Amino acid sequence: MESFLISAGVVALAEIGDKTQLLALVLAARFGKPLPIILGILVATLLNHFLAGAAGAWIANLVGPDSMRWLLGLSFIAMAAWTLIPDKLEDADQRATPRHGVFVTTLVAFFLVEMGDKTQIATVALAATYGSLIAVVAGTTVGMLLANVPAVLVGEVAAGKLPMRIVHGIAAAIFLLLGASVLLSAGSLE
Repeated sequence: MESFLISAGVVALAEIGDKTQLLALVLAARFGKPLPIILGILVATLLNHFLAGAAGAWIANLVGPDSMRWLLGLSFIAMAAWTLIPDKLEDADQRATPRHGVFVTTLVAFFLVEMGDKTQIATVALAATYGSLIAVVAGTTVGMLLANVPAVLVGEVAAGKLPMRIVHGIAAAIFLLLGASVLLSAGSLE
């Protein structure tokens, strides 16, 4: 349960102001159809984060416990720094056409925009840390939905009122604490 809750919380905070949340706002404003957008976000996140979590589990089995501890600890600390850098949605991401419908457009756009994103990399690290692929993927998916569904439903007005620096600071602090905790817990990953 701990892996689920931490995964959900970390990703929900890290996702606020992220380019995928900005994409959710753009899609909601452009298409005005929340249900297929939300379902597209759900499916894209499940696919993307399952692949990322599987990579994390594979890496955890590949390297020794001491190397894994250093790799994870430093990864979480790097995520803390990365979280403090605001994302911008590139113009190319805004030009998605609904050739195959709103659901498919959302699914493809979210899957591609999430590639190499901080929440995807966090999923790799969380899966490697906790060793519970299903709980981590479920948690990171819930975290993505917690951040993106309100963006779809309420739109840019609500997102503009969030204190982004504070939210990013809290997310960065959580990543930093996770990194320090992993680095200081000698032998806990063995």
